[in-house]
Amino acid sequence: MTAVRTRGLTRAYPARKGTDTRPHLALNGFDLSVEPGEVHGLLGPNGAGKTTLCRILCTVLLPTGGTAEVLGHDVLAEPDAVRRSIGIVFGGERGLYGRLTVVQNLRFWGALYGLSGRELRDRVGLLLERTGLADRTDDRVDTMSRGMKQRLHIARGLVHDPRVLILDEPTIGMDPVAAHAFREMIEQLRTDGRTVLLTTHDMREAEALCDRVTLVDHGQVIVSEPVARIGSLLAPGDRIEAADVPDETVRALRELPGITSVDLLGNGKVRVLPSTEGAAAQALRLLVGSGVTRISTTPPSLEEVYLSLIGDRGMAVRS
Repeated sequence: MTAVRTRGLTRAYPARKGTDTRPHLALNGFDLSVEPGEVHGLLGPNGAGKTTLCRILCTVLLPTGGTAEVLGHDVLAEPDAVRRSIGIVFGGERGLYGRLTVVQNLRFWGALYGLSGRELRDRVGLLLERTGLADRTDDRVDTMSRGMKQRLHIARGLVHDPRVLILDEPTIGMDPVAAHAFREMIEQLRTDGRTVLLTTHDMREAEALCDRVTLVDHGQVIVSEPVARIGSLLAPGDRIEAADVPDETVRALRELPGITSVDLLGNGKVRVLPSTEGAAAQALRLLVGSGVTRISTTPPSLEEVYLSLIGDRGMAVRS
């Protein structure tokens, strides 16, 4: 059974003000499949349709066309079953009550899902331990750091033991230390066999965490591939970086057939992007034949593929 599946999913909004009377399509024939136990990243600029998709999967928003299922449950026909199957974690302050303590927040949300008595106490205790909040149980939420609040967000999303977790921009505003701790928690969820659907602008976060990524723009899927294969969309062969490259060798590289680009990186360094494996081999032979000894090959990064397919709208690369 597919964990998350959409087919031809569409969400239209009334026409925006102005002369254009056509409805705005936040999602336009959106097809997506996420396998059980997979950490799947949704990447795209603001307004691409990522949050609209999350809201439909959470049954907060109704689609205007197509279908969406979570663990085989249709969001329109079986909304209660969908809600029991998913946990939701949004970035920012939404979903937490600042004047309540950590444990009071979790007990409140657990009660909303029908938990009570010993079952609720055991579940809350387990989540406090797993999220590193066991020594913060009596802290009021409005006194906590951004990173600690996000840990509580994840505990809240897991309080009813869902098999699918939807994380919508969960690391917005986090400092590097908190973001690192968050990534460790995602690895724990992967080990548990949970499915995670993660929307983010952060290329490094997606590369570090996700098994597969889907690039989204204008409400449509641009491409959906495993992270390990995403670089092949930009170039079938690895990119080549070399140092101390003579000017005449740079000119010769640019004249080779099958070379997409030769970029100067400064201090005699160049980056060569071949369009075929044969072109990569030719470029390597030329560099070696020119006496260049400092050469490395790596696949194109997710960042480079994103820029090539979508552009720099809304992209972020955080350290």
